[in-house]
Amino acid sequence: MTSPFIQALRDHMRARHYSKRTEQTYVYWILYYIRFHNRAHPSTLGAPDIVRFLEYLAVKKDVTPSTQKTALNALMYLYKRFLGWEDFVLQLGDFKRATKPRKLPVVLSRDEIRNLFSNLEGEYKTCAQLMYGSGLRLMEVCRLRVKDIDLQSLSVFVYEGKGGKQRITTLAENCVPTLKRQIEFAQLKWQEDREASVWDGVFLPNALARKYPNAPFEFGWQYVFPAAKRSRDRRDNNKVRRHHIYDQAVQRAIKKAVARAGIQKPASCHSLRHSFATHLLERGADIRTVQEQLGHSDVRTTEIYTHVLNRGGNAVRSPLNDL
Repeated sequence: MTSPFIQALRDHMRARHYSKRTEQTYVYWILYYIRFHNRAHPSTLGAPDIVRFLEYLAVKKDVTPSTQKTALNALMYLYKRFLGWEDFVLQLGDFKRATKPRKLPVVLSRDEIRNLFSNLEGEYKTCAQLMYGSGLRLMEVCRLRVKDIDLQSLSVFVYEGKGGKQRITTLAENCVPTLKRQIEFAQLKWQEDREASVWDGVFLPNALARKYPNAPFEFGWQYVFPAAKRSRDRRDNNKVRRHHIYDQAVQRAIKKAVARAGIQKPASCHSLRHSFATHLLERGADIRTVQEQLGHSDVRTTEIYTHVLNRGGNAVRSPLNDL
C-alpha cells in the first residue's frame, strides 16, 4: 500500500503534468533515498545526507553519470518543489560524481539500415522508419497521434517531445504508403472502440479533455500505433482506454532484428536517431538545421555528430529517401 507521503508526492507531480515515466522514475529514486537512510522522513534529512547517498551510488553501486544525475534531479524535485526548500541547491556543495569516458553515439551505415529494415515487418518496421527517417525518439513515435502526421507536406509534428518541447520534423516520402496503412489500421481500432460497451476515449495530456470534451473520441486524437487491447488507466479513475504501442515491445523487435541482420554494433532504437543526424550531416545539412530536426535546446548537444562530417547547409531531405 502506498504511503500518504508518496501518494501526496505523486499527486503533486500529476498536478504539474509530469509524465508517467518521470513520475515513476522520481518515486523510485526518492524511495531508494528514504530506504538508504533507514526510512527517515526526508524533512529530517539535509544536504550532507543527499551527498552521502549520491556518493554511495557512484562509489559502491558504480552507476553511470546519467543515472546519478537522474537521482539528483529526483531529490531536487523532492526538496525544492515538493517540500519548498528553495535555497536547498545552494547548500549542496560538491560531491563525488560518477565518471566514465565520453561515449560516441552508435551510428549504422546505410547498408546496415537496409539490413535492419529487411528483418522488420508491420508496425515495428514503420516505427523504425520514423526513427531513422524523421529522427524521432522511441517515445515520440509511440505517442504520435493521427493529427500529428501531414502526408501532404511530408511533416511530423512532435507535441510530446522530451521535456515537453514541440517541433516539426521531416517525413520521408518512402514512409507515406506504410503510414497510410498504419493509419487505416488505427481507424479500425477506433471504430472497434466506438462500438464497445465501455470506452472513455484516448488519454489527452494537460487537461485538454476538459477543454475539448469531444476530442478523446475523435479519430484525429487517436494514437497512430494503438495497443492491441483496451485497458484501465489507473492514473485516471480506472477509465477504459486504448493506450499506444508498448515501447519495450518495439525495443525487443529492434534488438532481434539487429541480431538477425548480423549487425555487430551495440545498436538500439536510439541508434536510428543517431544515424538520422549523422547521415544528414554527411549529405551537407547545416548543424543548426539538424539541431532543429532533433529538437535539441543547445547546439552543443548536436555537435557530437560532427565527428563524422560538417559541410555547409542544404534543404532538409530525409536520408530514408536514399535507401
